[in-house]
Amino acid sequence: MKKIILSVIAVMCLSGVSFLSFAEEMGKMKGEMKGEMKAKHDEMKGEMKGMKGEMKGMKDEMKGMKDEMKGEMKAKHDEMKGMKDMKDEMKGEMKGAMGK
Repeated sequence: MKKIILSVIAVMCLSGVSFLSFAEEMGKMKGEMKGEMKAKHDEMKGEMKGMKGEMKGMKDEMKGMKDEMKGEMKAKHDEMKGMKDMKDEMKGEMKGAMGK
């Protein structure tokens, strides 16, 4: 009977030790996973900053193109206005020539 009780106590002690080592292993794994997740998060954050910078660059580029086109349109408008003034002048000359 004593041998059975001693055997049961020995098994309980060994299982307690194995549970402790299992808990320790789980703790280590948790720490490793947490570190990996933080590294991935930081990497993704860096990528997002890079993409944000690219988008800002594209926005600035498009603004520059818009300003350039605005300048071209103004130049064409001024040119058309000059042609209208020439047309009005020629009209006046034609009226003057016809009236004489």
